[in-house]
Amino acid sequence: MNTAYVIVTIVAALWVGFSAFSLLRRAPFVVDPLVEYGVPHTWWTPLGLAKAAGSIGLIVGLWIPAIGVAAAIGLILYFAGAVVTVLRARSYKTVAFPILYLAPVAVALGLGIAA
Repeated sequence: MNTAYVIVTIVAALWVGFSAFSLLRRAPFVVDPLVEYGVPHTWWTPLGLAKAAGSIGLIVGLWIPAIGVAAAIGLILYFAGAVVTVLRARSYKTVAFPILYLAPVAVALGLGIAA
C-alpha cells in the first residue's frame, strides 16, 4: 500500500461521505438540483445511504482490498448514473458536479489496483 493510494482513498471517502451527509440532511444545494432533474423524493434516502456505504467501503478497503474495490466500482457506477441523469435533464451546466465525485474514486481504484 503506497502513500498516494491511502491519501487519495481517504480524500475520496471524505468527499463522498460529505455528499452522502448533505443528501441525507436534505441540504438545498443537493436536493434542489435533484428536484430539477426529476429524481423522486423517495429515492433520496436510499441514494444517500448508498453513497455513505460506498464511503465507508473505501475506508474499509484500506485493510480489506476486495471491499474497497467493490465500493469503488459501486460508487463509479453511482456517479456515472448521476452523469446520465444530469444529461437526460439537459442540465449541461451542472454535469461537472457528479464528475468531481467520480474522478477521485476512479483514481483511488486505479491506485489500489496498481498497488
